[in-house]
Amino acid sequence: MDGWLTLASGSGIVDPATKEVLRYRETLWQGYNQVKKNARLNADLFVTLVRAITEDQRGIRDRPGTVIGNRHTKEIIYTPPEGGQVIRKKIDELESFFYARDDMDPLVKLALAHYQFEAIHPFFDGNGRTGRIINILFLIMQDLLDLPVLYISKHIIDDKPKYYRRLRRVTEHGEWEAWVLYMLEAVEVTSRLTRQKILAIRALLDETLQRAKKELPVRVYSKELIELIFCQPYTKGQFVVEAGLAERKTSADYLQELERIGVLKSRKVGKENLYLNVRLFELLAK
Repeated sequence: MDGWLTLASGSGIVDPATKEVLRYRETLWQGYNQVKKNARLNADLFVTLVRAITEDQRGIRDRPGTVIGNRHTKEIIYTPPEGGQVIRKKIDELESFFYARDDMDPLVKLALAHYQFEAIHPFFDGNGRTGRIINILFLIMQDLLDLPVLYISKHIIDDKPKYYRRLRRVTEHGEWEAWVLYMLEAVEVTSRLTRQKILAIRALLDETLQRAKKELPVRVYSKELIELIFCQPYTKGQFVVEAGLAERKTSADYLQELERIGVLKSRKVGKENLYLNVRLFELLAK
């Protein structure tokens, strides 16, 4: 179990893959907050997202020469549109498609819009990650999701060759039906897995509440403390203090008591102790 480097983001001891995951999470929440404030799915928001997820301040592609190809054979598979004005016009058209008043099922619209965004390929880097975040924001905009908990990316990443093959078949042969069915399957499979995981987390939370109430000293136990350690897989004293559950001097005692009964497991990372919610981490890692 070495998710500890992942958990040490505050200490700077993180590997590149971990940094990418953290940036994805932060960008997703940034986009969510913007959409909840009625920000539109448009070029300005997309540029904000891609800059956050890539840590690159360049915006829409404004130089020629971008191609999508096979990195092994060097075969050019697709040449996206070029020119900043051309690309921005196509994104504006995509925005109009998002907000058009029509009878199209929103999940079908999601599939069509995702293809169009990836075909426009508006940025130098980060198009795939940005496009997948836009999918979630669109579902939230359509009131099909309350929170950005649907990780459609997992379905895509688990079989990337099939994903790219479907995209290419639309471009080369107009196979829209197969593409739409693929994206509908991605939403369905991911939704089922997400629901199962949420129910498992709720069951684990209830079990941990009962266990902690029985085994922790009365001065330590509180429902709020147990809920806090389920907000994310790891906790530290600062989180307990910020939640108003204990003073700095006693926050470590609370976490040590949770470690004593086997709910948490500590490790010193940098200058601070991190406490991993072991079973929650294992559940999330499945």
